[in-house]
Amino acid sequence: MPVSARIVMTVLLSTACIKAAEPKTVRLLTIGNSFSANATRHLGGLTKAGGHTLIHESLVISGAALQVHADKAKKNEANPKDQAGLYSNGLGLKGNLMADRWNYVTLQQASIKSHDSATYQPHAGWLADFIAKHAPQARLLIHQTWAYRVDDPRFTKPSGKPGEPQTQEAMYRGLTAAYNQIATELGAGIIPVGDAFYRADTDPDWGFRPLAGFKSNSVRYPALPDQTHSLHMGVYWRKSPDGKAPKLIMDGHHANLAGEYLGGCVWYEVLFGESAVGNTFVPKGLDAGVARHLQETAHAAVQARLAAAK
Repeated sequence: MPVSARIVMTVLLSTACIKAAEPKTVRLLTIGNSFSANATRHLGGLTKAGGHTLIHESLVISGAALQVHADKAKKNEANPKDQAGLYSNGLGLKGNLMADRWNYVTLQQASIKSHDSATYQPHAGWLADFIAKHAPQARLLIHQTWAYRVDDPRFTKPSGKPGEPQTQEAMYRGLTAAYNQIATELGAGIIPVGDAFYRADTDPDWGFRPLAGFKSNSVRYPALPDQTHSLHMGVYWRKSPDGKAPKLIMDGHHANLAGEYLGGCVWYEVLFGESAVGNTFVPKGLDAGVARHLQETAHAAVQARLAAAK
C-alpha cells in the first residue's frame, strides 16, 4: 500500500480502540445507494449513545453504480436546472458538496459490480477529483460493501458469465481486491463493512448456515424457515398493495436489522475513532447478546484493517 494511503488508514483507525476524550461532531456526506443507507441506518443511534453528534446528508439512488453519480453530476454541471442532475433534496452533487464543511465524503460501487475492478474507473477518479475541488477539506472514504448471503440465487443458480463470482467467498475476495485497489489509487481510507460481514458470516458459532431442505414452493404464508444469524433480509413475505396473496421473496443482497447494526458499528468506529464495543444503543428487536457479538465483530474488522495498514 502506498505511503499516502497507509497514512490515511492509520489516522482513521489508530484510535478506534480508545475512548474519545471529549464529544466530537462529524459532518458526513454519503454518495451511494441502498447499501449506504443500510450501513448508516443506526449510525445516528450509536453516535448519540457515544456522546457525539452526527450531521449526515445521504445521497441515495437505488441500485446506483459510481457511473450513475458521476453522470448525474455532469448533467448538473451542464445545466443546473436539469432535474436529471438533482438529488431528492433539490441539489446537485456540487451543491451538496458545498452545503456544509463535510469532514468525510464517502463513495461505494454498486454491489452487483463490486467484484469487478474494471467498473470503478474512470468514474471513481472523476468523482474523487470533483469532491476535492468542491469540498477540499473533506477526507474521502471508500465504503466497502458486502458479499451476498451464501444461499443467494447469484450463487445457487450461477449465470456462468466469465468473471461472475459463484460463491459468497469469491464475491468477497473479488470486491475486497477491487475496493483495496481503488482506495490505493485515490489515497482514500476504507470503511471495512464487507470485512465485518464476511467475518460474521464465516464465524463457526455465529455464522448463518444455508437453509437445508428448504423449498419455496412448499411454504405457505406466513411460515418462514429458520434464518438465525442471518445478516441479510433473506426469505420473507411481501404483502401486495392490491390485496392479492403475499409473495415469498428472497433478498440475499440487502442487510436486515442485524446487518444494518453491524455496518453502523463499523462506520462508527472509523468516523469517531472509538470502539463500538459497549455502546449502549441497541435497536428495538435486536437481542442484546447478538448486538454485543456484532459490536465485537465490527471492532475486530476495523482493527484488522489497522494492522494491515501498518
